[in-house]
Amino acid sequence: MRSIHHDEGAREDLWVDLDEIARLGARRMLAQALEAEVETSYVRAARGERDESGHALVRRNGRAREREIVLGAGAVKVRAPRVDDRRVDENGERKRFSSVILPPYMRRSPKVTEVLPLLYLHGLSSGDFEPVLEEFFGSGSGLSAKSITRLIEGWRSERESFMKRDLSGRDYVYVWVDGIHTSVRLGGNERRCVPW
Repeated sequence: MRSIHHDEGAREDLWVDLDEIARLGARRMLAQALEAEVETSYVRAARGERDESGHALVRRNGRAREREIVLGAGAVKVRAPRVDDRRVDENGERKRFSSVILPPYMRRSPKVTEVLPLLYLHGLSSGDFEPVLEEFFGSGSGLSAKSITRLIEGWRSERESFMKRDLSGRDYVYVWVDGIHTSVRLGGNERRCVPW
């Protein structure tokens, strides 16, 4: 009996370790993707562009401050690479590198944001979001009760505007069909649905 209890504890530790491994893997993959995006897509593409002194107009410029991003694998910390771009566009404005993978003010993955309305629609109250999200994404999920309440208010206003939209200028055709499935099989293996 004691060895079974020990095995369950070891199994629980293993799950904790697996979650940590997933977070570390996600962090490493995100860092590599950001490096590839900066180096390959931006800096190398502008390698031939030089100023009058022969210095590169686009070059790496260290890393941004570390920030926490909430992903499906949990909250991970990342330091995005920075770029010094001295080129000027047609309007006289300096060009700036903006990551497609990790936009400047993004704090959570769009997939995580998609989950939140579903939790709300399934009856999770705003006070319950924080412990649930902490369980799934770690303590650094960045979603306090106040921010959840703000999101819910936004969803409510979106729903209200959707429900109040003017449909008078549109024609919609719909068909209502009802039927029953019987357990009787008629001449084959398929069950039939009988309209009524």
